[in-house]
Amino acid sequence: MMIVHTIQEVRAYVREQRLAGKTVGYVPTMGYLHQGHLSLIEAAKEQCDVAVMSIFVNPLQFGPNEDFDRYPRDLERDAALAAQAGIDLIFAPSVDEMYPAGNGKSLTHVDVEQVTTGLCGASRPGHFQGVSTVVTKLFNIVLPDRAFFGMKDAQQVAVIQQMVYDLNLPVEIVPCPTVREADGLAMSSRNVFLTDEERAQALVLSRSLKTARELVASGERDVASIVAAVREEISGQPLAQIDYVELVQFRGLAPIQKIEEPALLALAVRFGKTRLIDNTVLTTH
Repeated sequence: MMIVHTIQEVRAYVREQRLAGKTVGYVPTMGYLHQGHLSLIEAAKEQCDVAVMSIFVNPLQFGPNEDFDRYPRDLERDAALAAQAGIDLIFAPSVDEMYPAGNGKSLTHVDVEQVTTGLCGASRPGHFQGVSTVVTKLFNIVLPDRAFFGMKDAQQVAVIQQMVYDLNLPVEIVPCPTVREADGLAMSSRNVFLTDEERAQALVLSRSLKTARELVASGERDVASIVAAVREEISGQPLAQIDYVELVQFRGLAPIQKIEEPALLALAVRFGKTRLIDNTVLTTH
């Protein structure tokens, strides 16, 4: 395994692999790896000859009052975990390497419309512009054949898929299943911020998604009724502060009133200072 910090080094490595006739799988991350990230590495290794991971906490996707400064960072820990999972190269650039204009800013941005307006896009203005911009840059740096993203961030997957389609980027996006703890909590780098009590109450997220699946299985199709049931269950936890609970069309994330095709139930809830997201796809058969 190699660790590099410059764009020039990544491009040289990828060029060498391509000259050898190898395919490149890519896993973009912000680090502080957990099993969810490692499952993406495993998928990349299964589907491609070499696997490249980036570790970069991207300032463009954090709002002024969000947790950029306190986001967990530990490259030595991450490198050890990634090596065990079989990663071939880690690209860990500085902010100045990615944004040479200075101050972690870019004079050019990538905007994806419609799929960014609801869910996290509504409560985190500018977030997806930051995501789209950095991922476009990273795709242009790594030039992967396939890029692997976890479905825990379902809206992010939808945004990246739309961006790749609209801009004709030569990369296949591979969505991968959400990885959960044994008790159902979706794995997230931000879980380390939860107190014991907050973590215990956060289990309501996966329970409420299960409730929604059971309602649909029993014949419920009304979106308002399902959302109300989920909100009521989450609100039963005193530390839970709901950001949103929304049920939208799975493809395109358009609002719906009745489930007639696969739909995405997505939620964001704060426990103390920690904002967690989770989701599930609801189908009628």
